[in-house]
Amino acid sequence: MRNVADAKRPAAVRVLVYSNDSDTRSQIMLALGRKPHPELEQFDYLEVATGPVVIERLDAGEVDLAILDGESQPTGGLGLAKQLRDEIDDCPPIVVIIGRPDDVWLANWSRADAAVSHPLDPIRLTAAVVGALRNRSAA
Repeated sequence: MRNVADAKRPAAVRVLVYSNDSDTRSQIMLALGRKPHPELEQFDYLEVATGPVVIERLDAGEVDLAILDGESQPTGGLGLAKQLRDEIDDCPPIVVIIGRPDDVWLANWSRADAAVSHPLDPIRLTAAVVGALRNRSAA
């Protein structure tokens, strides 16, 4: 039998993964898996290939975490992260994937919660995602 606290807990963490490259989206989801950390619920992924759909989904409140590819074309994930932070009142945590470690200043400019560089390291990506979700729930 579920208690009241369990009833309020979401059944899954809704994770939007944005990139115009389907291989990049697959790499992100494979690196994280369905349940990347024991403290988190299972992840349900929503793959998105265009910037306008990202905005639409976040604006509708359908996302608990967004992972945005900074190298995506024609709408880069860094500019998109900045736009989302500026325009969505209750914006979920955002993790950006940057092209190289030296691009972390761009991630800071975008106001993303965390940044991970290519090539994707599953341990670093998981740590960034868990940290972003923890910081959000602590706020």
